[in-house]
Amino acid sequence: MAACRGLLLPLGFLGSMFLIMLYFYQWDMSQEKRAERMRQLQELRKQLLKEICASNKEAFSGGKHSLEDISAKNLKNLIVDDTHGIIYCYIPKVACTNWKRVMFVLNQNEPYHDPMSISADMVHSANKLTLLNSFPRTEMKARLRHYTKFLFVRDPFVRLISAYRDKFQRYNKYFYVKFARDILRLYGNQSEPPQTVDEAFASGVHLSFYNFIQYLLDPRTEKKEPFEPHWRQMHRLCHPCLIQYDFVGHQETLQEDAEQLLAILKLQDDIKFPPSYANMTSPASVLDWFRTVPLEDRRKLYQIYEGDFRLFGYRKPGELLDG
Repeated sequence: MAACRGLLLPLGFLGSMFLIMLYFYQWDMSQEKRAERMRQLQELRKQLLKEICASNKEAFSGGKHSLEDISAKNLKNLIVDDTHGIIYCYIPKVACTNWKRVMFVLNQNEPYHDPMSISADMVHSANKLTLLNSFPRTEMKARLRHYTKFLFVRDPFVRLISAYRDKFQRYNKYFYVKFARDILRLYGNQSEPPQTVDEAFASGVHLSFYNFIQYLLDPRTEKKEPFEPHWRQMHRLCHPCLIQYDFVGHQETLQEDAEQLLAILKLQDDIKFPPSYANMTSPASVLDWFRTVPLEDRRKLYQIYEGDFRLFGYRKPGELLDG
């Protein structure tokens, strides 16, 4: 545009207007090409999901054959917006706080507030959002049939690293008492771990990333209770082989996908998705995180999360798994 302005005087009014129109035409064309590329990518994601589910639905649906087989408890990650006819399945560690903010704002009166004006505590607290499992089964099925359903996913190993960093490297009372003490005792050579997170931080006691992986690989972990949602497999939270999603977003293309989704919902002029921060857990850093994890354990971990890799189109990390 600066080049256009430099030519305005010598070209005269008509020539200047032509250059300005040409610039905006080219800009519109590039926007159109970008939108078409995103549409094609979205169709590829949904087609892959359909094909992988068809090839092994039994394995990826946990033995369930239809929505009727899923308990209401296992539908607790689906948030409903009746006003706009939207269902969002949230997955912890995949921009879910910001999407919950959007869903919360959409349930308020117009004009909509800036989603970032809504605190994280508010959207994570009980009864602030309407869950699908709060409706009778017949109404759940009707909404799933007619509403626009979406979810966002993330590279499974990057998501695990993010969960470890957030819940165990940082100060977190609940996750220390609920999980870290047992993990330290079982895998961290701590026969008597500190009672509280304050004592642990003061004494420099922290569970390692490998301790966390050992905990995930231990068969006793899931026998005791299902994986905590921050590291539970994404397909087990959102059931993509039993629920036909209309939009599959990726954390790796979050801003573009968010814009595309809001345009599909015809909300692009009413609400803006919060800007994302620089990702502290980039795919390029995954190898560094896994250096302390033995090769055999990496392979076992991949087997646990293989469904997520395949269903959502993430590359099998050969650099981690090949000897």
